[in-house]
Formats: sequence, structure tokens, C-alpha cells
Amino acid sequence: MRVGYDPKETNLHPNMTDPISDFTTRLRNASRARLSDCVSPHSKLKASIASILKAEGYVSDFSEGIDIQGHKTLVVKMKYVDGAPAITAINRTSSPGRRIYSSYSEIPRVLNGLGIAIVSTSKGLMKDADCRRNKAGGELICNVW
Repeated sequence: MRVGYDPKETNLHPNMTDPISDFTTRLRNASRARLSDCVSPHSKLKASIASILKAEGYVSDFSEGIDIQGHKTLVVKMKYVDGAPAITAINRTSSPGRRIYSSYSEIPRVLNGLGIAIVSTSKGLMKDADCRRNKAGGELICNVW
């Protein structure tokens, strides 16, 4: 039986309770550090979030990659406008311990329409304006501005 820290431990990444929060934190840290790209473990939900961010002009591009151990990764190219990051802030709204759901008419506007809210609906991931247009409510994933 092992007790304490073992430097030979092969499982360097313990189980993650909130991978979406981890993804938004990686994007926030990369934009503040002025990094050219951000690498995160791949999932379909993270790829959908990245595609919405690309469509809205918050990131330049995203692609799939493979890390040294052979796991799929999501590589997001960060976008900067005149040296300033396009992502000013990205905040996780709903969390595993506190899920926040909203009907389409009650989805809050982010910075009075200057930012976007990403919502998980039964029709897939959408930004807040698309939810109002399609009359689809759901779980509020994150706010971006």
C-alpha cells in the first residue's frame, strides 16, 4: 500500500469532475498569457464550444490533435485584435454541483448583447440569440465576452 506522493506514479491527471470548467480556464489562461494556441483533452462538447467561439470570432481556429500518449486533443488557435485578446472573459455558469437551466425567454443577455451565452439545448449547443430565435431553452454552460 502506497501512502503520500509517489514520483513514479503513472496517473498524473486524476479524474476531472468538471472538464468544461477546465476547458474554459485553459482558454482564459491562454488568452491572458498571450499564447498562440491552447491544448485541451478532446470531447464532442468542447469541440462544439470551440466551433461556436470560432463562428463568433473569439478564436481563430481549432483542430484535433494527438498528444504524446496517443490521446485525442483539441488545439484552439487564440485570436488577438491589435495585441489585445479577443476573449476578455469566459465564465462557467452552470457547474456539476449547481446546474442552471433557463427557458428561451429568460436566458440572460451577456453585457447587454455584447457577449454571448452558450446554452446546451435538446437541439445541441447554441448561443443565446439562436436559442431565442429557435425558442429552445436549456442549461447555461458559459458566458463569453
